[in-house]
Amino acid sequence: MPGALSGILPRIPAMNETQIRSDVEPRLGDPDTGDHDRFAHYIIGRDPKAKITAAIVEGKPIRALCGKKWIPSRDPSRYPVCPECQEIKDRILSRRGH
Repeated sequence: MPGALSGILPRIPAMNETQIRSDVEPRLGDPDTGDHDRFAHYIIGRDPKAKITAAIVEGKPIRALCGKKWIPSRDPSRYPVCPECQEIKDRILSRRGH
């Protein structure tokens, strides 16, 4: 009976076989996120630490000053600050007189 379905089902390679596909192009990162994932971001609102903690615990996204929406999962101290977030933060603080 092993040959009964051979014309219907695709051939599944053995575990020791290697397949090389020429129709697949490598993709570096997600095109929707761009360079935003390479930066640490400032978030909008009061008590940002509480918002970040809640986002991590609940798995809900938060929005950065630059508009990026994400669920925090990495140590932001390992990344440079997002230039857009920094510019927006500086403008806000200069309006407040800081």
